[in-house]
Amino acid sequence: MKNIRKTIHIKSPMEEVFNAITNPLTIELWSGYPAVMEPVPGTLFSMFDGDITGTLLAIEPPSMLEQQWDFGEQTVPSIVRIKLSEEGHKTRIELDHSNVPDEAFDNINTGWKEYFFGALKSYLEG
Repeated sequence: MKNIRKTIHIKSPMEEVFNAITNPLTIELWSGYPAVMEPVPGTLFSMFDGDITGTLLAIEPPSMLEQQWDFGEQTVPSIVRIKLSEEGHKTRIELDHSNVPDEAFDNINTGWKEYFFGALKSYLEG
């Protein structure tokens, strides 16, 4: 298992970034795929038309989101922590994704870079 850590900056207020990663309607706008997400710990979520599924573990608007991603029969939880903070006129996003299965690592790493943060940045920075 591997871990993914990334830090990016988006020229958008922290509240807007947080809304964009937690509101299913907004997720659909920037990702292009249906999403199911309720900002309540313990609820199930789905993004990218079901390609990513799991459970919302914790949420602290507008600065933190923690999820457990499902990877089939994996016994060790794969945890995603996204922390947001203001840095000047930008929002700093820190990603820590632990216990990514080796066989899924390349696809997940590319997905974070291109399909999640790349699309989110394009959407918010217009």
